[in-house]
Amino acid sequence: MKPLNYAILKYFTTVKEACADDVIDALKGDYGNFKALRKPAVVEALMTAEANGLLEETRFDFDRNREVRVYYHAHKEGADTINSYIR
Repeated sequence: MKPLNYAILKYFTTVKEACADDVIDALKGDYGNFKALRKPAVVEALMTAEANGLLEETRFDFDRNREVRVYYHAHKEGADTINSYIR
């Protein structure tokens, strides 16, 4: 099993775009018991990946609770970098 942050990054190489909720839903089967698979920690991981140039923001909207959801995607260079370090 990969470290959670690796799994989060790798997930973005398999989807067009995703938000923190999408990441949590996709990874909860394998990582559901991890304390870091909670929304605040996942949002922080996504923002860190963006700051490091691996992901970029694509859009935002509101969920049914009127909370902002920010969507990201792994652009070509980011996906190439992720795939070169995480097999």
